[in-house]
Amino acid sequence: MPERPTLSVSTDPEFLGELSEYLEVLSNPVRLRILKLIEHGPLEISEIAERIGSSYQNTKKHLDRLVGSGLVRRGAGFSRETERGIAPVWKYSLVEGSLETLVTTMNVFGSFAIPPGYSEIRERIGMLRSGLPGGAAGTAASGPVLFLISGPGDGRAFPLHEDRTAIGREDPGRAPGGREGVISLPDPYRAVTRVTKPHAYIIHERDTWQIEDNESKGGTYLNSRRLAPLKKTPLSQGDVIDLSVGSHAARFLFISPE
Repeated sequence: MPERPTLSVSTDPEFLGELSEYLEVLSNPVRLRILKLIEHGPLEISEIAERIGSSYQNTKKHLDRLVGSGLVRRGAGFSRETERGIAPVWKYSLVEGSLETLVTTMNVFGSFAIPPGYSEIRERIGMLRSGLPGGAAGTAASGPVLFLISGPGDGRAFPLHEDRTAIGREDPGRAPGGREGVISLPDPYRAVTRVTKPHAYIIHERDTWQIEDNESKGGTYLNSRRLAPLKKTPLSQGDVIDLSVGSHAARFLFISPE
């Protein structure tokens, strides 16, 4: 298997500029307050404006930026009852899964050194991590993430919450595991063995994350090096994990937040 580089930090000014702009939209204290307000249910602009102590127009500007970021959606709803009755209004709510995606994004970019001249990126990542709604903030600090970076599931993130996590292909007949975590991949990754006999395990022991091949047929590779079966190998930030090789294999990136 040819050598492949592990993750490197982009120094492309255009990319870093886009990242800085994205973070500026989301790290604004007023917008973070709005995210917290709508975390548990949709609200109309007048309700949000009242709670944050701002004007209707200013609140709408903040909401438009959040809608543009993909975190918030606008949908039809009804106003609170007044002397004039009940009227249709726009209501704003969080897009399902958007906070989890944002947390993962912060974990990825917050785990690597930021090039000189872009210190505001690091500051805004810190503001976002501390200002996210409670549930999401807890997720941000929960631990490492495996990023799937190949095949039809490219872009999926799997937070590692358990001390032992099995990785394999979906198996509809598999009974739920006890305390063990499971990362299940769909059938297109058919070079990966099924979860009934996991391809590999991710293990947390004594503040160290490790990977262990479970005598898989296709093998488990760490940074292009095939691992010996049933032997734990430490993982480091930016490590590339391959489960088998070829077009139906699975490739992961190990991301560990600060």
